[in-house]
Amino acid sequence: MSWKYFELLALGAGVTAIISALAIAFGLAIAVPIAAASLARNRLLHRLGRSYISFFRGVPLLVQLMLIYYLLPGVGINLPSTVTAIVGLALCTAAYQAENLRGGFLNVAPGLIEAARMVGLGDRQILLRIRLPIAFRLVLPAIVNEAILILKSSSLVSVVGVSELTRMAQNLSTSTFKPLDMYAMAGLLYLLLNWCIAGGGLGLERALHWGRR
Repeated sequence: MSWKYFELLALGAGVTAIISALAIAFGLAIAVPIAAASLARNRLLHRLGRSYISFFRGVPLLVQLMLIYYLLPGVGINLPSTVTAIVGLALCTAAYQAENLRGGFLNVAPGLIEAARMVGLGDRQILLRIRLPIAFRLVLPAIVNEAILILKSSSLVSVVGVSELTRMAQNLSTSTFKPLDMYAMAGLLYLLLNWCIAGGGLGLERALHWGRR
């Protein structure tokens, strides 16, 4: 494989990495209120949270991307393909991360919550200062696993016109008639990206004094 083709695939890998990173970050931000809503005593909030999770876990990501791609222009919102891809991935991963966080919230010791209430902390303060940090540590391995899944699922965003790693390999295999070379290199680049995510997650676990010590 020539250096020129490797550079193009590396460019596609960069697009994949950026889209996936932004989707995971925005997804985590969306997941926090969704998880809190799904545990709320208020029935309306509870149903809204559960409905969000049910929809985005129950509908295939490819269908979600196509819905967003065609629905938004219909209501007067025209987004670039890259933004559409990030929004689609973020909304989808938020549902899975919300379930991860919900499990973490449920494992926070009730005594800590009671102690926080006794010292006068409100629900929002308890969520941000106690429940979320503890839950994040508990579910960090699951979040890293979700990040790896989203990076691999990002190959689907080519349907909305984003030239990420898989689309780049597809285009190059068509123009060079060397599909095996192109897809093998694309697979290697995906593997390297996933190693980086797994290594980063392990480093974060150690930084938080969680896991191996």
